Amino acid sequence: MHLAFLTPEYPHPLSTSSGGLGTSIKNMVTALAAKGIKVSIFIYGQSTNEIFTEDGIKFHLIKQRKYKFLGWYLHRKFLQNYLNEAIIQDKINALEAADWTGITAFMKLKCPLVIRMNGSDTYFCHLEIRSQKKKNFWFEKQALQGADHLLSVSKFTADKTTELFGLKKQVKVIPNSVDVARFIPQPDKYEPGDILYFGSLIRKKGVLELAAIFNLIVAKKPEARLLFAGKDVKDQLTGRSTKQLILEQLSPAAIKNTTWLGVLPYEKVLAQIAAANAVVLPSFAEALPMTWIEAMAMEKALVTSDIGWAKEVMTDGETGFTVNPKDHQLYAERILQLLMDPALAKKMGVAARERVVRKFSTEVVVEENIRYFKKVVSNQN
Repeated sequence: MHLAFLTPEYPHPLSTSSGGLGTSIKNMVTALAAKGIKVSIFIYGQSTNEIFTEDGIKFHLIKQRKYKFLGWYLHRKFLQNYLNEAIIQDKINALEAADWTGITAFMKLKCPLVIRMNGSDTYFCHLEIRSQKKKNFWFEKQALQGADHLLSVSKFTADKTTELFGLKKQVKVIPNSVDVARFIPQPDKYEPGDILYFGSLIRKKGVLELAAIFNLIVAKKPEARLLFAGKDVKDQLTGRSTKQLILEQLSPAAIKNTTWLGVLPYEKVLAQIAAANAVVLPSFAEALPMTWIEAMAMEKALVTSDIGWAKEVMTDGETGFTVNPKDHQLYAERILQLLMDPALAKKMGVAARERVVRKFSTEVVVEENIRYFKKVVSNQN
């Protein structure tokens, strides 16, 4: 069986920057290749054209093309022709793409197309209650309706996407996965009182709520520290630095106890997760967040948001706490519980890793994917 993946991002030194989508794809294709499945990756929107094979995976870096008009259509047709040539030449049995911006809209491929819902622009605009470009909705709807099969990383995302686009197809749910052999507990690095947020500094991740929450924490536990690890993003509503918006909301005492780590190499991010007393991820918009399951795999108790997908990842009161990020008082109290009771934080961290090993480990999830794609290919044959 030969599977292909079409993606705008992938964590590789030769490709452009990557986020959670690229990480989730890398986890999957690496595991598939290790299981003897032939894999090709098509990464579009790149600065150069490259084709090479590495660790049993064939990479296609596809340079971004420029068009004077109808670029949205001509770019998709260019990708369609590029993919079809490879599908025939390399005998690709099925291709997976993400739902974001509907890249496969208007494509006619020579193998089954599977779209995996990692969160479309329509989905995130709905969760964030913000306006969307009509063309993005149209592209995404055309792509989803044109797919042969639909997957989703969470039931919440599947149900919400089906509702938003009025889809009739059945959606199979297979979660994102994490390499539990890489994300392991490191108890020797533990720093009491450290509260870690990692990820982009952006409004939809709930970071502005953290300012008010941390003000309450410092008032009760003056030695507590809040650490931000991630890229500062221009705020969509104000056009200003999100970091600056956070600073303006922090009390003088909270500012003194806040550390800005910026963008870190991933190994240093792991070290920060290991050192944290508690990991806080109060996001308002996710499909199934990689940051959550990575921190859980490292035996960290989390305080997260309680929206939709959260119940599919966290077990409130067992793997940590799920709280409405706008309830600043309760959110602060839950964090303080973990800071004041190291035994509770440890117990919840152990339960968090156990849940990840059982439900989200790559070894478990890769087998689900293999069974699913074998069925897709078998039905096509």
